[in-house]
Amino acid sequence: MDDTMRRTSFSDMSCSIARSLEQIGEWWTLLIIREAFFGTRRFGAFQANLGIAPNVLTQRLQDLVAHGILEITATSENGRAMDYALTDKGRDLFPIIVALVQWGDQHAAAPEGPPVRIVERRSGEDIAPVALRSSKGRPLGLHDVTVAPGPGATPQQIAYFERLRQRQAEKAAARENGPRAPAKE
Repeated sequence: MDDTMRRTSFSDMSCSIARSLEQIGEWWTLLIIREAFFGTRRFGAFQANLGIAPNVLTQRLQDLVAHGILEITATSENGRAMDYALTDKGRDLFPIIVALVQWGDQHAAAPEGPPVRIVERRSGEDIAPVALRSSKGRPLGLHDVTVAPGPGATPQQIAYFERLRQRQAEKAAARENGPRAPAKE
């Protein structure tokens, strides 16, 4: 990779999204993971199903193995034929893949409609949309949640979250007070 193609590493950032993108944020990576969820195991099958260049596929597979998302198992006596399988860490990406599929079906589907349905194996019924829920099971939307500092928050992040909390409190107070109707005479 030449210097013009090099990108900034996110591995040291104090942000779970950035650190996740360090592992799964490359162009082809989620498509390779999707194929692994579909049951693809061999290099040639990944290449054929995705139409990806062999050198790019080699690098992405090596990265996924290095990050513990895929594991290699030799399937021949000489060790030259290998299968790639999702690890527990890789399988934990399933809700993310499903959420991306569902988002794409709603906002980026081809004119003919979604190319894939995700169905329950036992019943054959479409699965429900991925949704956020409270610890008590209540559905949550964007306006039902906020961010708060976690145990790994830096002092700068703690100060940022405090400013954010103050702005949210001010907005909530303004909504509660709302525009006042003119007094009746």
